[in-house]
This record gives sequence, C-alpha cells and structure tokens, in this order.
Amino acid sequence: MMSGVTPVSRPETAKQAGSVSGKGASAFSTVLKGAVLSQKEENLNGIFHEAAAKYDVPERLLKAVGKAESGFQADAVSSCGAEGIMQLMPSTASALGVENPFNPEQNIMGGAKYLSQLLSSFGGNAKLAVAAYNAGSGAVRKYGGVPPYRETQNYVKKVLGYAGEDISALGSAPATSVAEGLGNLSLPISDSLSAGKGEDTAALSGTAQLSLSSYQLFAKAYVQRLEQQALNVLAEESTAQPEKSPD
Repeated sequence: MMSGVTPVSRPETAKQAGSVSGKGASAFSTVLKGAVLSQKEENLNGIFHEAAAKYDVPERLLKAVGKAESGFQADAVSSCGAEGIMQLMPSTASALGVENPFNPEQNIMGGAKYLSQLLSSFGGNAKLAVAAYNAGSGAVRKYGGVPPYRETQNYVKKVLGYAGEDISALGSAPATSVAEGLGNLSLPISDSLSAGKGEDTAALSGTAQLSLSSYQLFAKAYVQRLEQQALNVLAEESTAQPEKSPD
C-alpha cells in the first residue's frame, strides 16, 4: 500500500516499515469488519408506537407503509432519491421538518406526519391515503381513486395486506459511526482528515453513520496515514544510520 516509496537495501528498515504497515492493516481490517459488516438489529416498535399516537394514525398502517417502503432499513435510498425507512423524498422530508432522513426516529415521525395529512385529505380513507403516499395526492384526485398504475395498485394491496398482520418492526442500522471507528484505530489519522472538505468532512462527525461515501473517505485517509508513517520510519532510519560511501 506504500505507493511511491522507494525500497531500500537495509533489511532492518524494510522489516520495520513492513511492521508498521502490517499492524496498521490489521487494525484497519478489525475496525472495518466491526463498522461495515457488523449490523445491529434495531427495535423500531417503540418509535412507530410513539409516532402513531402523536399523529393519530393507525400504528399497524404506519408499520405497513414502513415495511413496504424499505423493509425498515434506515439507510435505504431508492432510484428516484427517496430516503430512509419511510422513503421520504428530500423536499417532502424538509417540508415535514425532518433534518436527517437516515435517522430512524426523525424519518418515522416524518412519515407518520405525512400519512396523517393524507388520511385527513381523503376523509380517513386508508386505501386512498396509501395510494397517495405512493403516487401523490394529485394522481388520486385526478382519477377519483387509486390511480391505474400497476405499481401503485400493487403497492396498495401490499400495504393493506401488511396492515392486517401483527408486524414487528426490526430494522438494520450501521452499528458503528465513522468517528467511533476512527477512535478505535491504533494509529491516529486525524491529520490525514484535514484535507477533507464540505460534506465529506461533515460525514465524519460523531453522529455520522458509516455510509458508502464516509467509508471511502475513511479508507483513503487511513491508507494515506499508513503511507506517511512508513515514510517517516524510513526517514528516521536513514537519518540515524546513514549509509557509508563505498571505499
């Protein structure tokens, strides 16, 4: 991983550099396995219960929408940009007061508020409210009922079917934040992160989850730090033990 490092002839120096790289790689691997591969099941039932009570919507219907939309995956993002458990579009999330759509509580509260508004708009008709959640209120009003879109019709059937079940809302969320992962590393990399700008830097805050972009920045910064530390070892050895000129 030490691109740009020129090998030297002294086996002691090369061995020490390899030791630094090896230890760093081991620490890096350990943290990433815990941060990326280790997923914890998060019990969302309490949040759904609270949201349903706050916005006066049937809890089973609210859970049914969450299950149909994302399978309770907090980091879900659709091809059209809908985000989080309740799959809120950014503009909708903003209008609902959701600051972080990937925060389960904020997202579910936002979805409950939106579903409550739709139920109110359609006289408490769950079928039409669910159709509007998928296709938009305009489409439901235009067709005077569930729009003749196959996706929406299948969606309504799925959600209402789920609503008739006793759903346990268990979602999967990243177990470790980027900052927690960085804190567990045996080699500090804070200096390497100083080059990060804008959203990438913000993604490394204590509340950030290990998203793909954060993981990429994390990996890049750590590798840069490994390379720099290996170079430092080589430089120190070269200074301490200068090679003798041939006679």
